[in-house]
Amino acid sequence: MLIRVGSRGSRLALTQAGRGAAHLRAPGIEIALVPITTAGDRDRTRPFGEIGERGVFVKELEEALLDGRIDVAVHSAKDMTSTDTDGLCVGAYLTREDPRDALCGSDELRAGMRVGTASIRRRAQLLALEATLSIEPLRGNIDTRLRKRRERGLDAIVLAACGLDRLGLAGEIGRRFEADEIVPEAGQGALALQVRTGDEHLVAAADDAETRRRVEAERSCVAEIGGGCLAPVAAHHDGRQLTALVAAEDGSWIERRSGSDPSQLAAELLACLR
Repeated sequence: MLIRVGSRGSRLALTQAGRGAAHLRAPGIEIALVPITTAGDRDRTRPFGEIGERGVFVKELEEALLDGRIDVAVHSAKDMTSTDTDGLCVGAYLTREDPRDALCGSDELRAGMRVGTASIRRRAQLLALEATLSIEPLRGNIDTRLRKRRERGLDAIVLAACGLDRLGLAGEIGRRFEADEIVPEAGQGALALQVRTGDEHLVAAADDAETRRRVEAERSCVAEIGGGCLAPVAAHHDGRQLTALVAAEDGSWIERRSGSDPSQLAAELLACLR
């Protein structure tokens, strides 16, 4: 039996796809990796909000699934939209790795630093921590962003710690922000194996129940808030409770709520926006 595994073509994406494929290998199972270019890969200059809503690294992979060109798509769960696309579902979440954001180039935030990130979620929370920061847009894969930091003389950049860990680049990290300092993106640190509805059996053995519990709570909360690339919204479940956040992009205000019910937290945060 051949299982075609779709992935973006970056070094990190292919590394992640390899991890997903490793969970699917079994006697009689052959794996073929199928690289697919997404809108977010083609346009590496414009802010995410100008390319499209959240999902710019996912749409083409989902289309390949629906068209039957691949059987499994491997995503960083943080890149997925907050609700499942009709006809598709997450058949498995691999055991979650470090969900935190990482500061590269410095071991702390200092007044007046130039910090690179394309994420408005990170921008808002960084400015809330240190209002005098100069936040500069920075796109590209991990290797590109690390190179651009040096070329542009940025004091630091912020990346997902898990991606650096997966590529053996943990040495680039000066500081890992705790989740109560900068609330991670919903799903950050987890890999999702997406399949057509009805094909869950292809990946079911790889599913980590605890990761699913946490990530699905995060995605549900963000979906009810209506967050995406156009709004600074975050949610993170630490195993004990869920923390969700909405913020002004300039960091001038942030509202956080913690609890066990994603719908209740979303309602409370939406009330703050009225």
